[in-house]
Amino acid sequence: MERFTISLDDQLAHEFDHLIAERGYSNRSEAVRDILRGHLARLRESHDQDGPCVANLSYVYNHHERELSERLAGHQHEHHELTIASTHAHLDHEHCIETVLLKGPARAVRHFADRLMAERGVHHGQLNLVMADARPGPHTHGDADKGKHPHHH
Repeated sequence: MERFTISLDDQLAHEFDHLIAERGYSNRSEAVRDILRGHLARLRESHDQDGPCVANLSYVYNHHERELSERLAGHQHEHHELTIASTHAHLDHEHCIETVLLKGPARAVRHFADRLMAERGVHHGQLNLVMADARPGPHTHGDADKGKHPHHH
């Protein structure tokens, strides 16, 4: 692990400490690492628009909208290579929420999400996209002496 030192003015340090407490970080280093990972992921996403990603698409829609449920399901079937799973819940007499887990090239995932959210009757759509780490080769999970199993990416 590498160490480095940064200097912050008093106001920025105070705001940063407030963020740390609000989000429940145990220390400044943990918070800096998390912020840096997020920033680097956004940079990778902007530079590698065709790179592999995983995503969560959530949207609320009016299930009384003519044939909307069928159109939404149709989009998912048309792009079965991107769709991992979906969940559906009834919010009230008219509205449902769906969450769709997606995996694939970032550009294709974004295009799919945009098409779904553009359907008449879909409200409050949001895509949370995370660029996947594309490092080749296996790695293991588990205790050093037992429970190891390789995962190939």
